[in-house]
Amino acid sequence: MTRLATPPLRSPARPARRERRERWTAALFLAPDVIGLAVFVVLPIVAALVISFTNWNALGSPSWVGAANYQRLLADPVFWSSLRVTALYTVIYVPLVFAVSLGLALLANQRLPLIGAFRTIFFVPVVLSLVVTGLMWRFIFDEQVGLLNYALSLVHLPPRAWLGDVNLALPAIIVVSVWINMGYYMTIFLAGLQDIPREYYEAARIDGAGGWQSFWRITLPLLRPTSLFVLVVTLIGSFQVFDQIWVMTKGGPADATQVTVIYIYKQAFQYLSLGYASAIAFALFLVIFVVSLAQFWLVRKED
Repeated sequence: MTRLATPPLRSPARPARRERRERWTAALFLAPDVIGLAVFVVLPIVAALVISFTNWNALGSPSWVGAANYQRLLADPVFWSSLRVTALYTVIYVPLVFAVSLGLALLANQRLPLIGAFRTIFFVPVVLSLVVTGLMWRFIFDEQVGLLNYALSLVHLPPRAWLGDVNLALPAIIVVSVWINMGYYMTIFLAGLQDIPREYYEAARIDGAGGWQSFWRITLPLLRPTSLFVLVVTLIGSFQVFDQIWVMTKGGPADATQVTVIYIYKQAFQYLSLGYASAIAFALFLVIFVVSLAQFWLVRKED
């Protein structure tokens, strides 16, 4: 009778040491991101929250005032005016840039000659500096030497003060914002469109569906995740718009384009009221948070 040799038992300590080493390796790779997030995001947010309860002009020592800045905010008509301008900008800009970007993506998704050049042309504004873009459009809208008024003069129409008229300044800013961002969101929509199998459209065509029916029954439903992402990003971005407005109008004329972020900037760096500026910033954060939650709730309710 032969005896089979039993294999030596492995020590349970070896897998434990290996697992511990893997954890330390993962922690080592994550450490730079975690430290960067803590230093450049979490700590500034906490510091701003503390500053919002103080009266500080960045020169002397901050003095604790409790909720006085928030009480001042509730009674500040300029703050509420800036919030109304922000809301108006958002209500017009978000659906407009959504529709324009989706339309461009539908065109860019066609198999046409020079379609690559088409995509590149509309993506160019995304890579331009916002300051350069603002200066360029300020020249276009200039009342005296602007290209837009020159074009109007060619058809014998009077010039307009596009950035100096309280009724025209905000629409002009919205047009510029759409021009800046439409290429970026076009690319996102295009990626979503290219994930939709073409067999669906071919089957719909065989069943007699036209282009409009295919769009409503196939394209839009299958673009729902992409559309939700674009809506959330554009909504949050519209509440934080700053650069092009500051370069073109600085919030004027008569505060017609003074969104809340512009007001925060003025309070912090022109009036050196850092405590009050921090309070406005947290109020804006609360508004964005509530609106985003409402948006997600509505989408989930529809699902």
